[in-house]
Amino acid sequence: MLAKVFGSALIGIEAITVTIEVNIDSGIGYHLVGLPDNAIRESNYRIAAALLHNGYRIPGKKVTINMAPADLRKEGAAYDLSIALGILLASGQIRSDRQEEYLVMGELALDGRLHPIKGALPIALKARQEGFRGVVLPASNAGEAAVVEGLEVFGVASLTEVIGFFKGAVALEPCRPVPFGEASGLSAPAGGDFNDVRGQETVKRCMEIAAAGGHNVVLIGPPGSGKTMLAKRLAGILPPMTLDEALETTKIHSITGSGLQGGLIRNRPFRCPHHTISDVALVGGGSYPQPGEISLAHNGVLFLDELPEFKRHVLEVMRQPLEEGQVTISRSRFTVTYPSHFMLVASMNPSPGGYFAGDSAHTNTPTDIRRYLSRVSGPLLDRIDIHMEVSPVPYEKLSEARKGESSRVIRERVTAARQIQHRRFAGTGTHCNAQMEVRQIRKYCTPAKGAATLLGAAMERLQLSARAYDRILKVARTIADLEQASVMGEAHIAEAIQYRSLDREGWMG
Repeated sequence: MLAKVFGSALIGIEAITVTIEVNIDSGIGYHLVGLPDNAIRESNYRIAAALLHNGYRIPGKKVTINMAPADLRKEGAAYDLSIALGILLASGQIRSDRQEEYLVMGELALDGRLHPIKGALPIALKARQEGFRGVVLPASNAGEAAVVEGLEVFGVASLTEVIGFFKGAVALEPCRPVPFGEASGLSAPAGGDFNDVRGQETVKRCMEIAAAGGHNVVLIGPPGSGKTMLAKRLAGILPPMTLDEALETTKIHSITGSGLQGGLIRNRPFRCPHHTISDVALVGGGSYPQPGEISLAHNGVLFLDELPEFKRHVLEVMRQPLEEGQVTISRSRFTVTYPSHFMLVASMNPSPGGYFAGDSAHTNTPTDIRRYLSRVSGPLLDRIDIHMEVSPVPYEKLSEARKGESSRVIRERVTAARQIQHRRFAGTGTHCNAQMEVRQIRKYCTPAKGAATLLGAAMERLQLSARAYDRILKVARTIADLEQASVMGEAHIAEAIQYRSLDREGWMG
């Protein structure tokens, strides 16, 4: 007897429907075909024990299981439930005419309980796209999948519940998601509030501009000046995620098995990898490609603390994703693309000893400093819009009782500036000033006459690259947006030029 059950495979952040065909015939043997990996090949042991513990069995006949399309590699233990259900149907131990209306996925424990799986959201989106009535998944994945409207999502705890559901003996209630608008992501920022930061008004202004335009930023200062403290608070002043951003971000975290029991990710990610990270862990890849840190930071912040301590070849692989907003990983049989629109925030000391030239604790020669800074390539620094010096906070500022502006107040200004940008770039695929292409820069970033003269003089004196020229225009456009100004004036250009510290002649002293 032949039975069909539908599951799903993950390719990149998208899902592909897989048909699990189970045929039981005369003879002896258990044959699993269709490019399964080792976890799937071992499924017969889990399935046999789970069926036995629930009063069923694998029949002592020839069992052939095909996973179509047969030329697509399948990975993971999430097909246990689909295969077990197919065996029960094909052997006549249960009868149902509903299994072809649902996608069924889940990993079985030996006693029949269900463990969570990866990729519940992409699976649910694919099920809706292909016209399935619903999906049957482990209970811990139901909240994540239920954000997909127009689809019945049933969260189940055990094989017994699944059997009862398809036999019609158990009535399951579809999971009800929390509407996106009811959890706007305006909760207290996880990294802390900007009103905790004493002094550093210029740096806080710089971080506000970076957030308003989505600009990459590097903070340069001695130990203890507050670089990490400021960076951790940046995600708290970014505007709330839209529904589309939340869906895309959740899909990426879903395929890594992050355990998204609350459904959609509503707060922007903040990722802070250690400087010993490998290039594969940073950008993604592996024998069976997985997203890297730059994709897990999609629509959020990637913080690289002590930038020169990262291996140079690790940093260099970020250059293309920083420009294109995505990373493509190619293997001999397939290619996957992961989105990677993130804000890069990096911190570094100004010298190997940690201090600026002229500080009493400074002991390094200009040669030492050049060697230290050369660990970060010029092309990578060119891709960072804002270079900001962070000086130590004087005692008078540290001891002040008065608190500064809160993240909530700053966020309101940032959100207003982003709304201007959304209207400006509507329908173009660009979401913020930092993502502007050359054509858009020429259209939207034309400075006033006096501002253009100022910029030309700065380009000649500082010997800035063409990329740095574009970065200055983008940052100036953001500064103007924060002031609700339609024309970029001299003040906007002048301030933007000040945020290119590493381009200034004699910066190393």
